Amino acid sequence: MQFRGKALVVDDNVALARVTQFALGRAGLDAHIAPNGRKALELALAEKYDIVISDQQMPEMTGLELCRRLRSTAEYAATPIVLLTAKGLELELPALQRELEISAIFSKPFSPSEVVGAACQLLGATV
Repeated sequence: MQFRGKALVVDDNVALARVTQFALGRAGLDAHIAPNGRKALELALAEKYDIVISDQQMPEMTGLELCRRLRSTAEYAATPIVLLTAKGLELELPALQRELEISAIFSKPFSPSEVVGAACQLLGATV
């Protein structure tokens, strides 16, 4: 079964964002890409996404700040957010996950298929 919905992929690494977008598309999600948190916030406020998959470390606005801002809106208060990070050993991930209600965290390097599997599970679909 494929899920039909919309995902926002936020990453300043264009190649990684495109690979994730492609993998999500194969699972039936219409995935849009934002190159940083600021642009992602603009897109998210203009159009509702079913899930947000964001890198943590980006220019202009970090993934953590994006999570904080999204969680402060009624539209995204309960939307699944997946965080991707290369700083897994430097951050207090369990505390951040609780504070920002992050649904899942993947440390880089990660498998796009694992991220897609988690996204589909969070959305109640199977890959």
